[in-house]
Amino acid sequence: MKAHNGMRPHDIAVLLKIIALGDRPWKNKDLAASLFLSPSEISESISRSEFAGLISSDRRKVFQMALGSFIKNGLKYVFPVKPGSLVKGMPTAHAAPIMVPYFSSDEAYVWPDISGKKRGMFIEPLYPGAIAAAKQDAILYDLLAICDVFRVGRVREIKKGEELMKELFKAEQHVASNK
Repeated sequence: MKAHNGMRPHDIAVLLKIIALGDRPWKNKDLAASLFLSPSEISESISRSEFAGLISSDRRKVFQMALGSFIKNGLKYVFPVKPGSLVKGMPTAHAAPIMVPYFSSDEAYVWPDISGKKRGMFIEPLYPGAIAAAKQDAILYDLLAICDVFRVGRVREIKKGEELMKELFKAEQHVASNK
């Protein structure tokens, strides 16, 4: 096993995608294709997450409480982001569709995307493939947008983001167990 040299931003996306899949079977190559990563990146990511105590040794069960705690308390320090200039893109953080019902603001954050319809302050996505992956998976999009709430949000937004993340984690367990 390779030495653990710290988590990478796409490690969070890999774990969130596994949660979004629920009990549906997956292979590394499936995760790789859906997250726009290579199969070797997936394998190394899961190894880092296992070492960090975020996924079981059989590499199938994400430890949601540990992941949630890391996202809530560590994401903004380990993978910080500073909003940039105004661009068109895909809404994220409190401007994402999952958060819009709870917050109204003239200030929006977006991931830069040439096909984006929303204008807002540029935020670097958690990893380069995040936009493409989010376009293909609404649950993953919600979870990645909530991650950005923890990276740039205010106290009220973070509190709501935490509630929504817990709901999504539970919903995916429930949906997966009913299939």
